[in-house]
Amino acid sequence: MEPVTLVLFGATGDLAKRKIYPALYNLYLDHKLPRTFSLVGLGRREWSDVKFRQQVEQSLREFSRSGVKEGADLEAFLQAFRYSVLNIDRTEDYSKLLSLVEEREQVLQLPPNRLFYLSVGPEYFETIAANIHQSGLGSAKGWKRLVIEKPFGHDLLSARELNQYLSHFFKEEEIYRIDHYLGKPMVQGLEALWQANPAIQGLLKKQYISNVQITASETVGVEERAGYYDHVGALRDMVQNHMLQLLMMTATQLSGKSTPDQVSLKKKLVMEALDPLRKQDVSQQVVRGQYVAGSQQGLPVPGYKAEPGIPADSTNETFVAVRMLINDFFWRGVPFYIRTGKRMGEKATRIVIEFKEPLAQPAGEQNDKAKPNLLIIELGPKERITLQLNMMDLAHKGELKPVEVELLAGQTGLPEAYENLIHDALNGDSTYFAHWDEVELSWKWVQPILEAFEENLIPLHEYPAGSSGPRQAHELLAQDGNHWWLDVEEPERSEEKPVQIREYAQSVNQ
Repeated sequence: MEPVTLVLFGATGDLAKRKIYPALYNLYLDHKLPRTFSLVGLGRREWSDVKFRQQVEQSLREFSRSGVKEGADLEAFLQAFRYSVLNIDRTEDYSKLLSLVEEREQVLQLPPNRLFYLSVGPEYFETIAANIHQSGLGSAKGWKRLVIEKPFGHDLLSARELNQYLSHFFKEEEIYRIDHYLGKPMVQGLEALWQANPAIQGLLKKQYISNVQITASETVGVEERAGYYDHVGALRDMVQNHMLQLLMMTATQLSGKSTPDQVSLKKKLVMEALDPLRKQDVSQQVVRGQYVAGSQQGLPVPGYKAEPGIPADSTNETFVAVRMLINDFFWRGVPFYIRTGKRMGEKATRIVIEFKEPLAQPAGEQNDKAKPNLLIIELGPKERITLQLNMMDLAHKGELKPVEVELLAGQTGLPEAYENLIHDALNGDSTYFAHWDEVELSWKWVQPILEAFEENLIPLHEYPAGSSGPRQAHELLAQDGNHWWLDVEEPERSEEKPVQIREYAQSVNQ
């Protein structure tokens, strides 16, 4: 990896402390970061270099997945960090920053490769990009890259305006839009799962698949994000980016080891094939909800409107479920369902592919105990892949029981999403970042839903905290003869949990 200078805007913020510094440290320990690099942190606080390094070390001790290894490596890592006070609107601060960056490059004999990481609110993107250009920070002979966090706009128009502005200072191939769901190890492993297994390829055909379900549920409420979240809601916060990116990664048909451009093109084709929604028809395909008081793990929790900082008359959605169809050769006729919500019964991000029931059997040979086959891809908090099959129940001859074949057990010590994404950005690999075409098409598809929400064309349904969402979200699937799988309160799941294949094999031997 080429030596690099990282310029971190928002170096005193929560994201830097919880995610960015631990990610860089773990990359350093795993020899996935140049041994010689420079990081200049920027913020409005009057910190010295020593104070900054102390704060970085504290974040490592608190949040690093691998802990902190005392000794020379830790000291060498921290010595790469410098701090500079910067007011985003003050041009002289950028001149001072340029002098510091060039000084560090000269001392460390670094080429002028610079990665600008904007760990700040999107309202500052345009100002920072313009000042990077005007100050000369981005005009060195090495490469430059701009890493930005979501949200990228708050609707289709604002996203287009932001992209047009940034394009004056950075080329599209220099802009890395982070969606941390794309950094999850299981998401980055989907391509290998689809392509390296002929058995899986044989199953993933529309004639065999009943439906696909993508769930991202949280047990937490709005916490400290009330001021932000009440103006954003689940649709902007989760659906437009994370959920649609997971949909694209699930539905994309990749061949072999694909280049970033090929992956982006295939994802773009998925979005273009997604049946568009008209504002007047949104209520037939979308359910929105807001949590009310309930309980989690036996403890009472307040409703959304009772959360600190939330207006008592808020109509902001904390839950969204959508039924969608991809009108292309691979998926035509297979419904996709996505849902996301806060204060749900469990924290989980998963993809469930339900296969069709077998062809009708002769009269008298039906087995009501048979369950649909499922391919379950757990993205978090535990990563694993299982295939649910039906096997003979030896204790009750003639009956079937669901058995889970574990294709990939949960692993520990996996890189966190930000490790993967920062490593890719440093290497110039944009495969698992959101390209502009994908972002624009996502906003374009979501825009009618946004307008329907803002005009109150869709009812805001209540659901108790700790549940699996509004009743109407279950009715949405029931219209197609389907239901959500693996809900914590699903009676069938709790009464008869599939056994592991090892348990079944032991019973056969006995």
